[in-house]
Amino acid sequence: MSETVIREVAKNVWTFSRPFARFGVIPFGGRSTAIKMKDGGVWLLASTPLDEDTKSTLNNLGPVRFIVGADAVHHLFLGQYKKEYPSAKLIAPDAAHARLEDKSLKFDGAWGRDPPDTKYGFEDDIKSCYFDGFKNKDVAFFHPDSKTLIEADLLLNLPCNEQYSKAKSGSGAIPFMNVNPWSWLHPRIVWSLGVDKEAMRRDAKTVASWDFERIIPCHGDTIEGKGKDAWTSVYKFYLQNNN
Repeated sequence: MSETVIREVAKNVWTFSRPFARFGVIPFGGRSTAIKMKDGGVWLLASTPLDEDTKSTLNNLGPVRFIVGADAVHHLFLGQYKKEYPSAKLIAPDAAHARLEDKSLKFDGAWGRDPPDTKYGFEDDIKSCYFDGFKNKDVAFFHPDSKTLIEADLLLNLPCNEQYSKAKSGSGAIPFMNVNPWSWLHPRIVWSLGVDKEAMRRDAKTVASWDFERIIPCHGDTIEGKGKDAWTSVYKFYLQNNN
């Protein structure tokens, strides 16, 4: 039986959640997110293996038009998706390319390589903000129709209960520690990962200006209804005027 939990979290927004342990020990969970766009095509943040259940769901949603890597380190499965959907545009931060095992995999678009005002073709449905001041070179995505923010390492919501709900072994609990947006630890982690504080302030404010209620993180449970509060809590050191 597949360990992937597939769920429509909002109209035309699907998540694919499964177990993943950082360093093989710390339960972080993994999640891909698919959005059916207005033209019928599918935009996909690809961060989990392309198993049969995932493939079947994606094929039922519509043609995959965009395969997106969320940051420099969420690149492991991009090649799987590109092989399955060769006509889809593959777009990821330029920093991810150096980490690819398959150097022949070409990006059709790359944040950090392309001019900042580059349009990739999904902007009528999904906005993006590239955090070039963040250590992992993450991109935040906003789907206005569902008021959903989608991101990878910019915000965690651990423990990862849903992602381990079908796990054959192990638990999503982190012994002695929860890293959720309202914990004392999370804002400090994000502050330490900001390699350019001014750029982080700029981009944190951009995301804070978006009208979202839900956050779909790659790591941890989806946040419903409290998305904006979660963001401002995690990024409070950047959003405060006196820092």
